[in-house]
Amino acid sequence: MLRRKLQTALKAASEQADERATAVLRLVLAAIHERDRRARDAGGGEAVGDAEIEGLLREMVAEREAEIARCESRAWLERAEQEAREIAILRSFLPARLGEAEIRAAVDEAIRAVGASKLKDAGKVIGWLKERHDGRVDFALVRRILRERLH
Repeated sequence: MLRRKLQTALKAASEQADERATAVLRLVLAAIHERDRRARDAGGGEAVGDAEIEGLLREMVAEREAEIARCESRAWLERAEQEAREIAILRSFLPARLGEAEIRAAVDEAIRAVGASKLKDAGKVIGWLKERHDGRVDFALVRRILRERLH
């Protein structure tokens, strides 16, 4: 389904002559095709699913965020703005991230679900959250909340 959305978006971007979106979407689809090929070569035979595509998109966002930091440190602001536009394109295909209040509620639910009482139980809580909210949660914030909640 996500693959189809990306292909449709590429067609629309091409028709609208949106060069940045067209280039980013072509790059994403090429990376997906490469992963499909690797899966076939490894004997999997099936195309990668939406979960793996979302992971790929998150990796691409992280790469661009690192590039923005590098560009800003060198005062290449125009390049940083281009990277930010690419991030917006990539994020439009990812599930919406949870806000801080939602993350706090999810952490509280996870603490109750796994019976966490000490900071050493943080790994269980994080594992529980990854199963249910992977890609939608800022785990740096989760760690800070866990330090507040667990002692």
